[in-house]
Amino acid sequence: MSQQMDNSHRKFLQSMMTNGIVDEQRAAMLYQQCCDTYKTKCLPDKLNDFIDTINSKLQPLFMQIRKGWSEEDGQQHYALVNVAETDISRMSSDYADYELVLFRKTIELIVVSETGQASSTDILNSTDTMTTKKLKKSETEHLLNRLVRDKWLTEKRGEYSLSTRCVIEMEPYIRTMYQEQLKMCHICHNIAFQCQICENPTCCIKIHNPCVARYFKNKSEPRCPACDDFWPHEIPEIHQPLSQSK
Repeated sequence: MSQQMDNSHRKFLQSMMTNGIVDEQRAAMLYQQCCDTYKTKCLPDKLNDFIDTINSKLQPLFMQIRKGWSEEDGQQHYALVNVAETDISRMSSDYADYELVLFRKTIELIVVSETGQASSTDILNSTDTMTTKKLKKSETEHLLNRLVRDKWLTEKRGEYSLSTRCVIEMEPYIRTMYQEQLKMCHICHNIAFQCQICENPTCCIKIHNPCVARYFKNKSEPRCPACDDFWPHEIPEIHQPLSQSK
C-alpha cells in the first residue's frame, strides 16, 4: 500500500523542480532533510518508496522522478522528467522551433560519433543545412550555452555531449530515432555514448568509462571481455562519491 503524500514529499518535489536532477547521494540528503523538517520517519532504504509516493501524484500531470545512470561518473541520479511525449517537442514551451531543430542535429552528431561527443565546429557547420532559420555563429553559441545551462548538454573544451538529464528523459526518443546506430555497453547493457571501444575490428564492443574502471580493477593485464584481445586504453580510476572519498 502506497504511503500518503505529506509535506516532506512536497518539499522534496519542490527541490527536484528547482534542481531538475540530483545524484543519489544528494537525493538521500534531501530525503533526510525533508523528513527532519516535518518530523516524519526517515528510513534510509526507503528512498525509492518515498519517491514512488510522489510519482503516484505526478502521474496525472505526466511527470515523473526517474532514476538513471551517469556515463560520466557511474553514479545513479534522479531527474524530474516529462513523460507525456517521447520526443523533443516536449521542450517547445522553452525553445523556439529553429532552436529545437539545432538541438536535434546536435543529438544526431553525438549519437553517430565514435566518441559520444560533437565539437562546437561541427555543430556550427550543421546550421548550414537548416531550412527553418539560418543561425549566426553568435546565436548558435548562445543556444549551446543555454542548453548546457538547462542541463540538456555538457561541454568540455569545446566538445559537447548529452547530459545525464538528457539521456534519462530523452532515451525513448533516442532509441526510436537512432536504433540502428546505438550501441550498448557490454558490461551494464545501457546505451553507450562516452565509452572505450575494443580495437579488434571483428569485435568493437563499447564499455562505459566507469564500467571499464570497475571491470578491469586489479587486473594486471586487461583483456576485452568479448574477444580476449589486449585492452589498450588507459584504465580510469573508480569514481567515489564525496562521502566515501573523504
